[in-house]
Amino acid sequence: MVLNNSCVKCMYDRQASKIDNKDYLAEVKNILDNRADNACSAEMNFAFNQAHEKYIGPMPSFKDINKKFNDLVLSMESDLESEIEKSGDPLATSLVMARIGNYIDFGVIQNVQESEFLGLFKNTDMREDDKRTYELFCKKCSEAKSFLLLTDNCGEIVLDKLMLRQLKKRFPQMDITVMVRGGEVSNDATIEDAKYVGLVDEFNVITNGEHIAGTVYRRLPDYAKSAVDNADVILSKGQANYESFAGEGHKAFFTFLCKCDLFINRFNVPRLTGIFVYEE
Repeated sequence: MVLNNSCVKCMYDRQASKIDNKDYLAEVKNILDNRADNACSAEMNFAFNQAHEKYIGPMPSFKDINKKFNDLVLSMESDLESEIEKSGDPLATSLVMARIGNYIDFGVIQNVQESEFLGLFKNTDMREDDKRTYELFCKKCSEAKSFLLLTDNCGEIVLDKLMLRQLKKRFPQMDITVMVRGGEVSNDATIEDAKYVGLVDEFNVITNGEHIAGTVYRRLPDYAKSAVDNADVILSKGQANYESFAGEGHKAFFTFLCKCDLFINRFNVPRLTGIFVYEE
């Protein structure tokens, strides 16, 4: 998904609101002004982080935040799984819950509120347009041998685990692979988080190879490219994965919460509306 002018302005303004360093902001402007035609937001943020280390110092660690939200959702795991199992369609319910986890995004939401996150679980029903995509999703999965999940945030991956359990139960013939980030970047899920929440104990987990908040195919290591190329069904979660992976011809399902103006306007929905779409 190629950056438009409003995204470029937003990305610069966001950095300027957080950091008052003329050299750093000049480099941010230079990065944006001289970006490649096919550059996506994930690559820009990766370059910003490198500039931050050059002019300011190491990026702040989110390890404590990751642990906090991993622990929060782990504490809910048993009750949520019970709710999923009791629902009319456990897979559908688990997909909605996994998307609710996409709220935990300190890169987009300036003030992540635990109470707002918990309040989203009051409604775990699929919207009508979700149901049409869900029918296609189930059809594709019924015919598939391999499945790839592109994950997004800490905490969210606990809900991904519950969803993957339901997916494996419904479609036991599928081999499931999960891709997390290759290193710490904002509060995105890493292999350390995947180990902490028990995801690696149940599923094959790989990384995107870099400290980059997205899935940029041309930057993936060979093993990750192979996972993408050989997956019969791909489910991509979160705005960053959509921005970096959509429009690349991978025939993927995308699900996320609309958290910024770009997505709110693109899909013409209120803030925090869940989206579930398929891209041919």
